[in-house]
Amino acid sequence: MCRGGRRKPLRTVRKKEDPQRKQNRELARQRITRRVEYFAPLVGVTYNRIFIKEQKTRWGSCSSLGNLNFNWKLILLNEELLDYVVVHELAHRKQMNHSPTFWAEVERVLPDYRERRRRLKECRV
Repeated sequence: MCRGGRRKPLRTVRKKEDPQRKQNRELARQRITRRVEYFAPLVGVTYNRIFIKEQKTRWGSCSSLGNLNFNWKLILLNEELLDYVVVHELAHRKQMNHSPTFWAEVERVLPDYRERRRRLKECRV
């Protein structure tokens, strides 16, 4: 316990981000945002914010608050697979599960989603 003096605020030491990683994340933000803006009206949903992360096991996720999270490594894939992940996450804005209704929504926008999904499973995060 500190006696008679003010405590110093704790400082968080933030590592400098590797310039190449920063550039990749910014490129990912631009490309993914464009695709989300294109597909959101087609799916018929809105969204809150887009976050670009570096998840170890996921290509993307969607929160109940409408936030969309995407792995920056999506930009290393071809656009068809990127589009599948975007549509998949946007469909969660209607169905927060993987029910038949959810997959029907994905299929309505991307009739070939099964093939894209199969190809995505062959890719490592």
